[in-house]
Amino acid sequence: MFSLKGKTAVVTGASRGIGKEIALTLASAGAQVIVTSRNLEKLNGVKQKIESFGGTATAIQADMGDLKRINAFFAEIVERFSKLDLLINNAGTTVLKRAFDILEEDWDNVLNTNLKGLFFASQAAAKLMKETGGGKIVNIASVLGAVGEELAAPYIASKGGVIQLTKALALEWSRFGIQVNAVGPGYVKTEINAELLDNEKAGSHIRNKIPMRRLGSTKEVASGVLYLCSDEASYITGQTLFIDGGWLAQ
Repeated sequence: MFSLKGKTAVVTGASRGIGKEIALTLASAGAQVIVTSRNLEKLNGVKQKIESFGGTATAIQADMGDLKRINAFFAEIVERFSKLDLLINNAGTTVLKRAFDILEEDWDNVLNTNLKGLFFASQAAAKLMKETGGGKIVNIASVLGAVGEELAAPYIASKGGVIQLTKALALEWSRFGIQVNAVGPGYVKTEINAELLDNEKAGSHIRNKIPMRRLGSTKEVASGVLYLCSDEASYITGQTLFIDGGWLAQ
Protein backbone atom coordinates (compact mmCIF):
# COMPACT_ATOMS: atom_id res chain seq x y z
CA MET A 1 0.00 0.00 0.00
CA PHE A 2 1.07 3.56 -0.78
CA SER A 3 3.89 2.51 -3.08
CA LEU A 4 5.54 5.23 -5.17
CA LYS A 5 7.95 2.98 -7.05
CA GLY A 6 8.83 4.42 -10.44
CA LYS A 7 7.66 7.91 -9.50
CA THR A 8 9.77 11.06 -9.60
CA ALA A 9 8.95 13.68 -6.97
CA VAL A 10 10.04 17.25 -6.28
CA VAL A 11 9.83 18.47 -2.68
CA THR A 12 10.42 22.18 -2.11
CA GLY A 13 11.62 23.54 1.21
CA ALA A 14 13.06 20.10 1.90
CA SER A 15 16.11 20.98 3.98
CA ARG A 16 14.37 20.73 7.36
CA GLY A 17 11.13 20.25 9.26
CA ILE A 18 8.03 19.07 7.45
CA GLY A 19 9.67 19.24 4.02
CA LYS A 20 12.54 17.02 5.10
CA GLU A 21 10.14 14.47 6.58
CA ILE A 22 8.06 14.47 3.40
CA ALA A 23 11.16 13.82 1.30
CA LEU A 24 12.22 10.92 3.54
CA THR A 25 8.72 9.45 3.52
CA LEU A 26 8.28 9.60 -0.26
CA ALA A 27 11.73 8.10 -0.77
CA SER A 28 10.90 5.31 1.69
CA ALA A 29 7.84 4.55 -0.45
CA GLY A 30 10.07 4.11 -3.50
CA ALA A 31 10.00 7.50 -5.20
CA GLN A 32 13.04 9.12 -6.75
CA VAL A 33 13.10 12.41 -4.83
CA ILE A 34 14.48 15.77 -5.95
CA VAL A 35 14.91 17.97 -2.89
CA THR A 36 15.26 21.72 -3.14
CA SER A 37 15.68 24.73 -0.86
CA ARG A 38 18.03 27.68 -0.48
CA ASN A 39 20.36 25.76 1.87
CA LEU A 40 22.41 23.34 -0.23
CA GLU A 41 24.44 22.06 2.72
CA LYS A 42 21.32 20.90 4.57
CA LEU A 43 19.85 19.53 1.35
CA ASN A 44 22.90 17.35 0.87
CA GLY A 45 22.33 16.02 4.37
CA VAL A 46 18.78 15.02 3.42
CA LYS A 47 20.09 13.44 0.21
CA GLN A 48 22.64 11.40 2.17
CA LYS A 49 19.97 10.30 4.65
CA ILE A 50 17.78 9.03 1.81
CA GLU A 51 20.69 7.22 0.19
CA SER A 52 21.60 5.63 3.54
CA PHE A 53 18.44 3.50 3.43
CA GLY A 54 18.75 2.69 -0.27
CA GLY A 55 16.65 5.52 -1.65
CA THR A 56 17.41 7.74 -4.64
CA ALA A 57 17.72 11.51 -4.23
CA THR A 58 19.05 14.58 -6.00
CA ALA A 59 19.71 17.91 -4.27
CA ILE A 60 19.26 21.13 -6.28
CA GLN A 61 19.52 24.58 -4.73
CA ALA A 62 16.66 26.96 -5.57
CA ASP A 63 14.67 29.84 -4.10
CA MET A 64 10.91 29.42 -4.46
CA GLY A 65 10.40 33.10 -3.73
CA ASP A 66 12.26 34.13 -6.89
CA LEU A 67 10.52 33.52 -10.24
CA LYS A 68 13.76 33.45 -12.25
CA ARG A 69 15.19 30.77 -9.95
CA ILE A 70 11.95 28.79 -10.11
CA ASN A 71 12.13 28.77 -13.91
CA ALA A 72 15.82 27.83 -13.84
CA PHE A 73 15.08 24.98 -11.44
CA PHE A 74 12.38 23.46 -13.64
CA ALA A 75 14.53 23.93 -16.73
CA GLU A 76 17.13 21.77 -14.98
CA ILE A 77 14.46 19.19 -14.16
CA VAL A 78 13.58 18.98 -17.87
CA GLU A 79 17.24 18.48 -18.80
CA ARG A 80 18.06 15.88 -16.15
CA PHE A 81 14.90 13.81 -15.74
CA SER A 82 12.58 12.10 -18.19
CA LYS A 83 9.40 12.96 -16.30
CA LEU A 84 7.91 14.54 -13.19
CA ASP A 85 5.10 12.72 -11.40
CA LEU A 86 4.79 14.53 -8.09
CA LEU A 87 5.30 18.08 -6.84
CA ILE A 88 5.11 18.89 -3.14
CA ASN A 89 4.94 22.64 -2.60
CA ASN A 90 6.25 22.90 0.95
CA ALA A 91 8.55 25.95 0.80
CA GLY A 92 7.22 28.68 3.05
CA THR A 93 8.06 31.50 5.40
CA THR A 94 6.37 33.81 7.88
CA VAL A 95 6.82 36.98 9.89
CA LEU A 96 5.38 37.47 13.37
CA LYS A 97 4.28 41.08 13.73
CA ARG A 98 1.19 43.03 14.61
CA ALA A 99 -0.70 44.13 11.51
CA PHE A 100 0.08 47.79 12.29
CA ASP A 101 3.81 47.03 12.08
CA ILE A 102 3.99 44.95 8.89
CA LEU A 103 6.15 46.51 6.17
CA GLU A 104 5.74 46.09 2.44
CA GLU A 105 8.89 43.97 2.35
CA ASP A 106 7.45 41.68 5.05
CA TRP A 107 4.26 41.21 3.06
CA ASP A 108 6.07 40.64 -0.23
CA ASN A 109 8.54 38.16 1.27
CA VAL A 110 5.78 35.95 2.69
CA LEU A 111 3.38 36.16 -0.26
CA ASN A 112 6.14 35.72 -2.87
CA THR A 113 7.24 32.42 -1.36
CA ASN A 114 4.02 31.01 0.06
CA LEU A 115 1.63 31.89 -2.77
CA LYS A 116 3.25 33.43 -5.86
CA GLY A 117 6.15 30.98 -5.87
CA LEU A 118 3.81 28.06 -5.20
CA PHE A 119 1.65 29.03 -8.18
CA PHE A 120 4.52 29.37 -10.64
CA ALA A 121 6.15 26.15 -9.42
CA SER A 122 2.81 24.41 -9.93
CA GLN A 123 2.45 25.95 -13.38
CA ALA A 124 5.91 24.78 -14.45
CA ALA A 125 5.36 21.29 -13.04
CA ALA A 126 1.91 20.95 -14.58
CA LYS A 127 3.26 21.79 -18.04
CA LEU A 128 5.66 18.86 -17.70
CA MET A 129 2.99 16.56 -16.28
CA LYS A 130 0.58 17.41 -19.09
CA GLU A 131 3.10 16.15 -21.65
CA THR A 132 3.54 12.81 -19.89
CA GLY A 133 -0.05 11.93 -19.05
CA GLY A 134 -0.62 13.59 -15.69
CA GLY A 135 0.67 13.79 -12.16
CA LYS A 136 -0.09 14.97 -8.66
CA ILE A 137 0.55 18.27 -6.91
CA VAL A 138 0.24 18.55 -3.13
CA ASN A 139 0.39 21.99 -1.56
CA ILE A 140 1.23 22.52 2.09
CA ALA A 141 -1.39 24.86 3.48
CA SER A 142 -2.24 25.35 7.18
CA VAL A 143 -5.17 25.44 9.57
CA LEU A 144 -4.45 29.17 9.59
CA GLY A 145 -5.64 29.26 6.01
CA ALA A 146 -9.11 28.44 7.35
CA VAL A 147 -9.22 30.37 10.65
CA GLY A 148 -7.68 33.60 11.86
CA GLU A 149 -4.96 34.22 14.44
CA GLU A 150 -3.12 37.25 15.71
CA LEU A 151 0.39 38.34 14.65
CA ALA A 152 0.46 36.45 11.34
CA ALA A 153 -1.66 38.38 8.82
CA PRO A 154 0.58 37.81 5.75
CA TYR A 155 0.97 34.10 6.53
CA ILE A 156 -2.77 33.64 7.04
CA ALA A 157 -3.54 35.48 3.81
CA SER A 158 -1.05 33.34 1.91
CA LYS A 159 -2.32 30.03 3.27
CA GLY A 160 -5.94 30.97 2.64
CA GLY A 161 -4.84 31.69 -0.90
CA VAL A 162 -3.17 28.28 -1.13
CA ILE A 163 -6.40 26.52 -0.19
CA GLN A 164 -8.42 28.41 -2.81
CA LEU A 165 -5.70 28.12 -5.45
CA THR A 166 -5.67 24.36 -4.89
CA LYS A 167 -9.35 24.25 -5.87
CA ALA A 168 -8.89 26.47 -8.91
CA LEU A 169 -5.95 24.50 -10.30
CA ALA A 170 -7.69 21.19 -9.64
CA LEU A 171 -10.62 22.32 -11.77
CA GLU A 172 -8.44 23.55 -14.64
CA TRP A 173 -5.99 20.67 -14.75
CA SER A 174 -8.08 17.59 -13.97
CA ARG A 175 -8.76 17.18 -17.71
CA PHE A 176 -5.02 16.60 -18.17
CA GLY A 177 -4.84 13.89 -15.51
CA ILE A 178 -3.34 16.25 -12.94
CA GLN A 179 -4.67 16.09 -9.38
CA VAL A 180 -4.13 19.08 -7.10
CA ASN A 181 -4.70 18.75 -3.37
CA ALA A 182 -3.40 20.29 -0.17
CA VAL A 183 -2.51 19.25 3.35
CA GLY A 184 -3.29 21.68 6.16
CA PRO A 185 -1.16 20.99 9.24
CA GLY A 186 -2.12 22.20 12.67
CA TYR A 187 0.56 22.96 15.24
CA VAL A 188 3.58 20.76 14.52
CA LYS A 189 6.90 21.25 16.28
CA THR A 190 9.75 22.08 13.89
CA GLU A 191 12.99 24.02 14.03
CA ILE A 192 11.11 27.17 13.05
CA ASN A 193 8.65 27.20 15.94
CA ALA A 194 10.53 25.18 18.56
CA GLU A 195 11.30 28.23 20.70
CA LEU A 196 7.63 29.20 20.89
CA LEU A 197 6.36 25.69 21.59
CA ASP A 198 9.09 24.97 24.14
CA ASN A 199 8.04 28.04 26.12
CA GLU A 200 6.12 26.61 29.07
CA LYS A 201 3.34 29.20 29.07
CA ALA A 202 2.89 29.56 25.31
CA GLY A 203 3.32 25.86 24.59
CA SER A 204 0.82 24.87 27.27
CA HIS A 205 -1.69 27.41 25.98
CA ILE A 206 -1.48 26.03 22.44
CA ARG A 207 -1.71 22.39 23.52
CA ASN A 208 -4.78 23.12 25.63
CA LYS A 209 -6.52 24.59 22.57
CA ILE A 210 -5.99 21.38 20.59
CA PRO A 211 -8.77 18.83 21.22
CA MET A 212 -6.25 15.97 21.21
CA ARG A 213 -4.12 17.94 23.71
CA ARG A 214 -0.87 17.36 21.88
CA LEU A 215 1.16 18.69 18.98
CA GLY A 216 1.28 16.92 15.67
CA SER A 217 4.43 15.34 14.31
CA THR A 218 6.15 15.92 11.00
CA LYS A 219 5.67 12.21 10.30
CA GLU A 220 1.91 12.53 10.65
CA VAL A 221 1.87 15.36 8.12
CA ALA A 222 4.16 13.47 5.74
CA SER A 223 1.90 10.42 5.94
CA GLY A 224 -1.02 12.54 4.74
CA VAL A 225 1.07 13.77 1.83
CA LEU A 226 2.07 10.20 0.97
CA TYR A 227 -1.57 9.16 0.81
CA LEU A 228 -2.46 12.00 -1.56
CA CYS A 229 0.52 11.07 -3.75
CA SER A 230 -0.48 7.42 -3.93
CA ASP A 231 -2.77 5.55 -6.32
CA GLU A 232 -5.15 5.03 -3.39
CA ALA A 233 -6.06 8.73 -3.69
CA SER A 234 -6.80 8.52 -7.42
CA TYR A 235 -10.31 10.04 -7.14
CA ILE A 236 -9.42 12.99 -4.90
CA THR A 237 -8.72 16.46 -6.24
CA GLY A 238 -9.30 20.03 -5.10
CA GLN A 239 -9.35 19.00 -1.44
CA THR A 240 -7.45 20.10 1.65
CA LEU A 241 -6.71 17.37 4.18
CA PHE A 242 -6.39 19.01 7.59
CA ILE A 243 -4.06 17.19 9.99
CA ASP A 244 -4.76 19.25 13.07
CA GLY A 245 -5.71 17.16 16.09
CA GLY A 246 -9.29 18.39 15.83
CA TRP A 247 -8.48 22.12 15.76
CA LEU A 248 -11.00 22.97 13.02
CA ALA A 249 -13.74 20.80 14.52
CA GLN A 250 -14.23 23.38 17.28
